[in-house]
Amino acid sequence: MLQPSGLGSRAWRTILAVAPTAAPRRQTNWENMTTIAVILGSTRPGRNSEAVARWILDLASARTDASFELVDVADHDLPLLDEPVPASMGQYQNEHTKRWAETVARYDGYVFVTPEYNHSTSGALKNAIDYVYAEWNNKAASFVSYGSAGGVRAVEHLRLIAAELQIATVRAQVSLSLADDFENYSEFTPREQALPQVETMLDQLVSWTKALESVRAEGAPAS
Repeated sequence: MLQPSGLGSRAWRTILAVAPTAAPRRQTNWENMTTIAVILGSTRPGRNSEAVARWILDLASARTDASFELVDVADHDLPLLDEPVPASMGQYQNEHTKRWAETVARYDGYVFVTPEYNHSTSGALKNAIDYVYAEWNNKAASFVSYGSAGGVRAVEHLRLIAAELQIATVRAQVSLSLADDFENYSEFTPREQALPQVETMLDQLVSWTKALESVRAEGAPAS
């Protein structure tokens, strides 16, 4: 395995150490496997979130109870919200909105990777979330945050936003400190203590995502 660019040596050693011992999850129906997006929620040049998101993706990929894919908000070129009709009406007019809606709809659950800017999440992530509505409904989500205080205040805001979008958020979250989990506040070098947090978060997320399958299948009205 090659070390991904942007990932610190300590983070890579951590992945190598945990991957062989990760407990497999039983999955009997591979054709209908739960699919979860790891959403990279920063578009800032030199962002720390890419290394964090790829670390989460690498750890999650060792599981067999769900499949995980990276979704980078920066790849979708979303301008400041420019839809004339509220997203809850489902009347998307712009092509970039329709493409983003298709991406969001493709997944059963989400891991939001967010920085903390001024006691909240990034403007780019909030903007992307606001673009669509029904595509988020009756899904589950978890959070990985980083910042001077672990990014916990950004997550608190995201939990309120998720509730309005009918996203069920799990309790467990991963909070990373810029002082302790980044070398010189820039190179991502997560502490080993973060690994149990990741495992618990993913366990809860997959469980809740699967539990909501029946709700999504019934086509519960978005009210």
